[in-house]
Amino acid sequence: MNIFVILICLFVALAVLIPLLEKYQGKMGLGGATKYSKYIWPLVMVSLVVQLIYVLMN
Repeated sequence: MNIFVILICLFVALAVLIPLLEKYQGKMGLGGATKYSKYIWPLVMVSLVVQLIYVLMN
């Protein structure tokens, strides 16, 4: 049952996010994308460490 709730939430989020991304895509541009790209790898690494700690604790 939980998988259906997750799938419904994902589809609703996509239905909301796709029009918003298309609307504001021109305003963000490549400069905005490169501004946020430097935060991606540190956030991925932090999430992996947190997930590793969570798995080791259980």
